Amino acid sequence: MLQYHTAGESHGKTLLALVDGFPAGLTIDTDLIDQELARRQGGYGRGGRQRIETDKVEVLTGIWQGVTLGSPIALQVVNRDYKLEKMKDLTRPRPGHGDLTGAIKHLGSIRAILERASARETAVRVAAGALARQILALFDIQILGYVTELGDMKFSTADDSSLEEKRALRQESNLYCLEPQKNEAIKKYIDETGKGGDTLGGIVEVRVEGLPFGLGTHAQWDRKLDGKLAQAVMAIQAFKGVEIGLGFEAARRKGSEVHDPIHFDPTQKNSPNLGYVRPSNNAGGLEAGMTNGQPLVIRAAKKPISTLRKPLESINLETKEAEGANYERSDVCAISAASVIVENVVAFEVATAFVEKFGSDSIQEMKERFDLFHKMAQKR
Repeated sequence: MLQYHTAGESHGKTLLALVDGFPAGLTIDTDLIDQELARRQGGYGRGGRQRIETDKVEVLTGIWQGVTLGSPIALQVVNRDYKLEKMKDLTRPRPGHGDLTGAIKHLGSIRAILERASARETAVRVAAGALARQILALFDIQILGYVTELGDMKFSTADDSSLEEKRALRQESNLYCLEPQKNEAIKKYIDETGKGGDTLGGIVEVRVEGLPFGLGTHAQWDRKLDGKLAQAVMAIQAFKGVEIGLGFEAARRKGSEVHDPIHFDPTQKNSPNLGYVRPSNNAGGLEAGMTNGQPLVIRAAKKPISTLRKPLESINLETKEAEGANYERSDVCAISAASVIVENVVAFEVATAFVEKFGSDSIQEMKERFDLFHKMAQKR
């Protein structure tokens, strides 16, 4: 099974991701990983940390002459802002963080909690996802994430545009949304919020196209792809909600307004949908825990950053007296970065389901099994 674990602290020496179950025979392009790491550091509203770090991946194990061996792959992103041993503990927990709960749980310090709980850890989650999506690219599976809401601002999802057209729009946006013409309004909104000592959250959407039928399973609850996607996205720092397709809106409609009719178009028989087309995609590409040949559409809600320059009320853990919460350097808005993180954790989960169906020993075997399945499915 394709999986990964991460290690490292926000201001520690380095961040690591250990990827296991990766197939042999894939030539890795580290430039593609570095591009995703750079996008994660971008977007308007980011703080001073992004001016210190220049994230680059180093592949420590699992490759030979740039080609995967089938053994565990260790990815490293070094912290330039390494100063953990010099940093003091906090005494006033910050509302919205794990400061208080973690310190009580481990009977220890706030510093021990915040260094690992920090969203800095997501750098290597992005690296792992950017690695895994190179498997998907071999099979013409494409992924795109973008911002659809910033606080009370809403943006178009450009539904009538192709994925490449959406990508071009996102490239021009200072927030990674699909309305670059709103760049100045976005900048003003974030600046005014920051001047008030406050922060902003938002909603991101990820779209995956070219998926075959049958990734995931109906057979066991813990292997359903929608459940695995929801867990992966909700496990990103500061995310509080996930929906697929219509999501919560489906609960407000009648069944006839929700479920996607099934049609057949013989001219699309050679495409990933095998000719089974839908006039709508309210299911978001997943039915009964499995991909159904339609684009996967998943959205996630990120709360505003918990570290506020104008701190909320807290207490001093040593005196138990009321004081303002501690402040550590932070962003005003990180929703652009969040869209990159969600995009890449979704990529990893889709790749995991792909490997589960088509094998993980080698890319060559995976290709042959994929082609065989497609030929057999066309005869249905």
